[in-house]
Amino acid sequence: MINKQKTALVLIDMQKESQFGIDQLDQAVNNADRLIEAFREAGIPIIYTRHLNRADGTNLSIGEPKKENGEPVYYSTAQENHKVIDKIAPASAEPVVDKHRWSAFYETDLHEQLQEQGIEHIFIGGFVTDGCLMTSTFDAYFRNYQINLVEDISGSTNEGSHMASILMMANWIYNLKVFSADKAIQWVQDKPVQVWECPRPDSLPFTPENMREQFQKLL
Repeated sequence: MINKQKTALVLIDMQKESQFGIDQLDQAVNNADRLIEAFREAGIPIIYTRHLNRADGTNLSIGEPKKENGEPVYYSTAQENHKVIDKIAPASAEPVVDKHRWSAFYETDLHEQLQEQGIEHIFIGGFVTDGCLMTSTFDAYFRNYQINLVEDISGSTNEGSHMASILMMANWIYNLKVFSADKAIQWVQDKPVQVWECPRPDSLPFTPENMREQFQKLL
């Protein structure tokens, strides 16, 4: 059972940069907007993360694309695109964790912030599913949080990458529950809700031929 008093919502990199390549972006943002409102009304903590690449090009990941002047192509601190999308921007009291690698737990204080609030359960979603979201979700699991993945506030550059990464997390995060935004809102409102839970390792083995069929079992 998920203890509401020990729960937080973590939104991964829902930044303006994502407007230039995330499949089904508007749907994910609209779903996140409704979810954020429900969590705020319930008094459940919300933490945002932002991926930042320093404008001068220092401390970039190996191979990070750069412009001719050395400025990073993506998430540059010199551009507006590193800011959270306006529609779902954090409230003044909601913390924003800035990071320089994919995982929100790598060289940040996210874990410490969650521990200080006694958090044991995380609702998580964001961009991109097969990069920063997936690595952050695995790292949360490795730190012994119970994981609740909100599939439809998340997105990647294409449907295949999104489905594959969701299925990989479903297969190997043994305490995972998969929510839609609607079902997460129902949970916040103390309404009965049925969601997919990981019953065993490799619960949804998939191939290119059956990926969509296996993915539908989560929804």
